Amino acid sequence: MSTKNINGNNELAATPRNVCVYCGSGPGINPAYVEAARTLGSALAANGIGLVYGGGSLGLMGEVAATTLKHGGRVTGIIPGFLIEREAMMDDVDELIVTDNMHQRKQLMFDHSDAFVALPGGIGTLEELVEQLTWAQLGQHKKPIIVANIAGFWTPFLNLLSHMKSDAFIRAGLDVRFTVVGEASQIVPAVLGAWAPQREATDEAILAKF
Repeated sequence: MSTKNINGNNELAATPRNVCVYCGSGPGINPAYVEAARTLGSALAANGIGLVYGGGSLGLMGEVAATTLKHGGRVTGIIPGFLIEREAMMDDVDELIVTDNMHQRKQLMFDHSDAFVALPGGIGTLEELVEQLTWAQLGQHKKPIIVANIAGFWTPFLNLLSHMKSDAFIRAGLDVRFTVVGEASQIVPAVLGAWAPQREATDEAILAKF
């Protein structure tokens, strides 16, 4: 594993909070997906929240990272060596970590992050989201998880979770808690709200409990 601090910025004031964004290495067919990635990137930068992501420059991954950087935000890219060419590793991030394998990548993304956001994506995005939901379900972390249901992308997945609960595979005491938002502009406010002390989740339109 190798770590490179590309911009040499080691003098950040307080320990900054970071959001890990899981999303596709492709853009998808709906323009709303790319627009959502850009909206999220600019919002992270505007609120002084660092981005942790998969390190590539393609698709939604590239859009959220490039937009965060464009607006003066901090970006940490974490990518396994075998994906450097396939996902066109982005070199101009603030910190770049090249890992030996996928397991190391996912652990470091978790360690570097204070919340998780799932934008539209493929099997990898789904797997990363489900892993965080599972870890939270098993009491391994309490970091906020935000599902950005852009243009209804995640609705089939949400329906599957409902089906699992109705068939008693998600049982009482094993609830899966996360927040669902329908617009990219709602992501950062949802994260900030989850970070706020003694927050009470009362908005059933935003909070999904399965």
